[in-house]
Amino acid sequence: MTDFELINIAVSAMKNAYAPYSDFKVGAALLLSDGRCFSGCNIENAAYPAGICAERAAVSGAVSAGATDFVKIAIVGGKYGSITDFCTPCGICRQVLAEFCGEDFEIITYDGKKTEKYTLGELLPLSFGRDNLCE
Repeated sequence: MTDFELINIAVSAMKNAYAPYSDFKVGAALLLSDGRCFSGCNIENAAYPAGICAERAAVSGAVSAGATDFVKIAIVGGKYGSITDFCTPCGICRQVLAEFCGEDFEIITYDGKKTEKYTLGELLPLSFGRDNLCE
């Protein structure tokens, strides 16, 4: 799957975002090694901590289906659902991705015109993970 195909899936997911409080809608598309793709959108809640980000929604869907071999993720977002800038994962989403992905995991962002790519290691250096807990 090309980066732009993945981005288009993220854009479609963003249209389902439920963001009545921030009006900031996000969509994510997570590609697995077997070619499957799981998408997610942000879902806000009046009790703010109960909301979920698009990236974690996609990861939750994949893990619920028994899949954890992630290849890359595309993320799009913007105020009122308008993509005008690059949208990178929040800290919690970076940590969740680190649970399943290595430092070379690719994160693709899109501003409506061009893409920027990062590795998880670039966005979350010195992450805390299972190696910190296991001997």
